Amino acid sequence: MKVIIASDHGGFNLKNSIVQKLQDTGVDITDFGPDSNDSVDYPDFARPVAEKVASGEYDRGILICGTGIGMSITANKVRNIRCALVHDTFSAKATRAHNDSNMLAMGERVIGPGLADDIVDIWLNTEYEGGRHERRVCKIEE
Repeated sequence: MKVIIASDHGGFNLKNSIVQKLQDTGVDITDFGPDSNDSVDYPDFARPVAEKVASGEYDRGILICGTGIGMSITANKVRNIRCALVHDTFSAKATRAHNDSNMLAMGERVIGPGLADDIVDIWLNTEYEGGRHERRVCKIEE
């Protein structure tokens, strides 16, 4: 599985922590930036990452800002993206199992690195259930 990750300045430290953890576990992860915690505009990172996931270049994408809200709103403007804003493990599992989410957004100012690692692990390793959820996902795509 190929994963791409990006943040803005508000999510920079959590992004780096997640990148390191995923690299240590052998996940094929690409860090799209930024390279410092200097102020940047989250749409400049969220949109290109979402486009790369939507095109199939990457299987999944992770976006992090201060709250995750701006990143998720921006990503969901891209057709075929289902970006879930998640700050707990139950939602991480549910959004993969029921919504087939292909992007995850989180907020560094909302959760810490330990919980973020758990969320990412669950989100990356939960399979989409399909079945009764399929018609709903299709309606989202319409």
